[in-house]
Amino acid sequence: GIRIVLSDKRGEQPVVKEFYYEGGIKEYVSYINRSKTPLYEQIIYCEGEKNGVYVEVAMQHNDSYTESCYSFVNNITTPEGGTHLVGFKNALTKTFNDYARSQKFLKENEQNLTGEDIREGLSAIISVKISEPQFEGQTKQKLGNSEARGAVDGVVSEQLTYFLEQNPS
Repeated sequence: GIRIVLSDKRGEQPVVKEFYYEGGIKEYVSYINRSKTPLYEQIIYCEGEKNGVYVEVAMQHNDSYTESCYSFVNNITTPEGGTHLVGFKNALTKTFNDYARSQKFLKENEQNLTGEDIREGLSAIISVKISEPQFEGQTKQKLGNSEARGAVDGVVSEQLTYFLEQNPS
């Protein structure tokens, strides 16, 4: 909901740059996937609050082999991830495996899909808002709050399950 407008009035012709993204992190995922072919049209979006942690996740698989997951805490990028990214990866792996088993895509004697397999070609934004973030190290590169892991895991598991049930194709 924030709009940033920069105006450079130093020259004869003022230069104005506006930064506003109506779709928020869903639009960010579209931007990440701009040069790739999405495997499904709709961007999966999960949002919710658990234990005082507000969670927002957007994701979409594409035809590449690389994983592009970016995590944020209170709008600060966390390049080394942290507990919120761990919660996301756990929820993704668990939910897809549970769904695959319930739909008989995986037989009883077959092994579960690995997290790496599920995240291949995934573009995702994981954003949490937390009142007192605890970062590991001075550079705030990694989140350490344990409650963030459970919050992201819970919100993503629940909403991804609904999404998969409502969009079986």
